[in-house]
Amino acid sequence: MIQEIASIHVREGQEALFEAGVVQAKPLFLRARGCHGMALHRSIEQPQRYTLVVDWETVENHMVDFRESTDFQEWRRLVAGFFVEPPQVHHEQKVI
Repeated sequence: MIQEIASIHVREGQEALFEAGVVQAKPLFLRARGCHGMALHRSIEQPQRYTLVVDWETVENHMVDFRESTDFQEWRRLVAGFFVEPPQVHHEQKVI
């Protein structure tokens, strides 16, 4: 099991619309091959900053199965217009 960690900076005043877009997109993630769940966290100190955490079986489930799907295109359609800059994405694995 790995986690996709995406740091997302949203345009000021667009936070509620972005969050609504993520709610709409949640089923796209949950039906993706190898996805075991997702969560969106919002920064207290910087309310335009979010962290999206998606649990995947493998990196390939994220980078190939999901990223090359029409569901990924729909995810981007729902939320990309709110981004200040492209999200910074990396993968982590629990070691302890």
